[in-house]
Amino acid sequence: MTHVVTENCIKCKFTDCVDVCPVDCFKEGPNFLVIDPDECIDCAVCIPECPANAIFAEEDLPADQVKFIEINAELSPLYPTLSRAKDPLPDADEWNGVADKLKYMER
Repeated sequence: MTHVVTENCIKCKFTDCVDVCPVDCFKEGPNFLVIDPDECIDCAVCIPECPANAIFAEEDLPADQVKFIEINAELSPLYPTLSRAKDPLPDADEWNGVADKLKYMER
């Protein structure tokens, strides 16, 4: 199993999770992070670090977030690896917790 970045990361892109990842499995898109399922070692250290509560173990995904398994797998080969935390998007706090953000995801 792997871990999955879900919808609440969109337009937030907090990167606290990146600094604790021992294998650099996070990839950075324009306004969203993904986890490379081929690199993730299922250690779970990223979950409590995410201020947006946007990371889940695959088996713990809420039903409405299951589509993000495919999204993470599809986009991770396209995005560069992010190995150090950086500032979140400028209006991240305003977007944190907003529902139905998939339409805002920039590929």
